[in-house]
Amino acid sequence: MEAHRVKVLIVEDSTVVRLLLTHLLKSDPDFEVIGTANDGEEAVAFVARQMPDVILMDVHMPKLDGIEATRRIMETQPVPIVMTSASMAPNDISWTFTAMQAGALAVVDKTARMGSPDFDEMVLRLKQTLRLMSEVKVVRRWNRPGKNQPAKDGVGPPLPTPAVQVRLVAIGVSTGGPPVLQTLLSGLPKDFAAPLLIVQHITPGFLTGLTEWLTQTTGIPTQIATHGLQPLPGRAYMAPDDAHMGIDSSGRIVLAKTEPENSLRPAVSYLFRTVTQFVGRQAIGVLLTGMGKDGAADLKLLRQCGAVTIAQDKESSVVHGMPGEAIALDAATYVLPPEAIAVTLARLVNRRP
Repeated sequence: MEAHRVKVLIVEDSTVVRLLLTHLLKSDPDFEVIGTANDGEEAVAFVARQMPDVILMDVHMPKLDGIEATRRIMETQPVPIVMTSASMAPNDISWTFTAMQAGALAVVDKTARMGSPDFDEMVLRLKQTLRLMSEVKVVRRWNRPGKNQPAKDGVGPPLPTPAVQVRLVAIGVSTGGPPVLQTLLSGLPKDFAAPLLIVQHITPGFLTGLTEWLTQTTGIPTQIATHGLQPLPGRAYMAPDDAHMGIDSSGRIVLAKTEPENSLRPAVSYLFRTVTQFVGRQAIGVLLTGMGKDGAADLKLLRQCGAVTIAQDKESSVVHGMPGEAIALDAATYVLPPEAIAVTLARLVNRRP
């Protein structure tokens, strides 16, 4: 039996880029380009006539940009959407995360030029992302305000009085992560009394734009971590591209170029393991939406040492792989949507024993 070919709609206003992307996908027997569109209006009209398995969508386009096109498609005929960026400038990249907030699933780089050392790697990453995202079951989304409001105090679960003061929150997240992080950080109080260390699996080059977008839209200062940095309460620190992030016995951030774990670097498992070793029950571990199982087993180790652990629920996850694996292992103290995770963190961290 012939394998299913992924049906792709390419939405791109640059004729040269559109032809190149079409050629790259048509030359691969795993893909079928069923249409192209010059702008967001054409994309919305195409989806109303014919459903692709996945859409490859540019952000900046005339008539209707990728953000509004994504919003309209996800409100009417939801389809997995992968955003592309032609610029690595943080301000340009931030638009892709706004599109993800509207319902897009992932972002890929299209800046590498043919003949450059990075071109083959870019093409491979593009195809892998399209193939994986085409399998995601998306649901209809309704328009929401651009900036999340802090979650109401009543949405979290009943909590025990903490036995110890929480010193650190460790978070792991992958596919569908940026909008979830935006929701979670937006729901935290500005005087949040612990630092947050975050491993987000993301295409290399997009991390600076993500940290700036989170800082601008959540009120929680977010930065890329550096080796030896002492993390401060109320701030978020992201693992850099291609380096594991952990913590040492003095509470400082450690970056390591050791072997990938679960085929990933940075890996959530590395972060959770060092937090278990050096912070123990004075930490909280959180595992959010994402493919695979990175971090699930180490979240259980964190729970077993007495720490509170949280997994995102299936209903709110774009992909329930990582948190689902953790739940199956009984690694999660609580299973919650992002808004309730924020409230729970605030209650546990800002309440003295």
